[in-house]
Amino acid sequence: MRDVAAAAGVSLKTVSRVVNGEDFVRPDTAERVHSAIARLGFQRNDLARTLRGGGRTRSIGLIIEDVANPFYSQIARGVEDVARAGGRLVISGSSDEDPARELLLIRSLCERRVDGLLIVPSETGDPRLRAELIAGTPAVFLDRPPGPGGPADTEPRNDTVPPNDTVLIDNVGGARTAVEHLLAHGHRRIACLVDLPEIFTARQRHQGYLEALAANGVPADPTLVRTGRHDVRGAGHAMTELLALPDPPTAVFAGNNLLTVGALRAIGAAGTRVALVGFDDFELADLLATPVTVVAHEPADMGRQAAHLLEARIRGDARPPARILLPTRLIVRGSGEIPPSQG
Repeated sequence: MRDVAAAAGVSLKTVSRVVNGEDFVRPDTAERVHSAIARLGFQRNDLARTLRGGGRTRSIGLIIEDVANPFYSQIARGVEDVARAGGRLVISGSSDEDPARELLLIRSLCERRVDGLLIVPSETGDPRLRAELIAGTPAVFLDRPPGPGGPADTEPRNDTVPPNDTVLIDNVGGARTAVEHLLAHGHRRIACLVDLPEIFTARQRHQGYLEALAANGVPADPTLVRTGRHDVRGAGHAMTELLALPDPPTAVFAGNNLLTVGALRAIGAAGTRVALVGFDDFELADLLATPVTVVAHEPADMGRQAAHLLEARIRGDARPPARILLPTRLIVRGSGEIPPSQG
């Protein structure tokens, strides 16, 4: 604005009045100011203007685990749909399940004065430190609760961490449905592939697997469980190990989309037929030679619901924190219906 004032031969206050559409500026003076603006390419910095006035920045921060994972990219799209409708910009970052990186992202976003935060929290981070950084900024948690939970992860047990809105998937129920489906097709040797044991969703899906076996009188065999498989390659190695057992599984429950892909690759490489149900749908799952039966849910809907909760908090909603549990559904396509006799 100082450059515009100098080029137009007017005061800084006059430029301010012209930019803000105020009266009491002579037409020829306003024309000189507009000409200077056009020559210099001046644009008003609405963010700086908002910060100076202590107002809102019309932006929200989104911290997810990995934007390359289709699950998280769908969440991000749902958030963007709601944010755009409300005139807000989404600033996002990937924590890579690294608590130090998560805290750095939170600090950076808060320093930029975002109006609110949407966070998929890392499991090993300090929830108290996270809460201290967030203090004063509305926050909603997605996919996982903000603090450490008990064996069933039903409620945070750290009383020093203030409660926040949380949007979760029915992980236990979805996993139980998947395993019960395999049991209903005659399988008793059912393997389980799940992510890192410290991750909330992995623990809950393993729990659903165990509950389904117990409810149907099938003893759990720890040799059929592989935990800590965090990517496609790790899942492939785990599935290869399972297929090499003296008494290999006839079916497998894969705990997320990446693990499903890894298991399918190993099964295909072995040239065998193993029933499979995966948690999370994924692109082209219905176009494979044997279409994949999955426990499906709507990641974009998770993003939308979390963004709506955050928008309400930004606008002053003071109701008690909400805990939303989104449903899952079984999509039967073929891979989960392979009988044991074909294993």
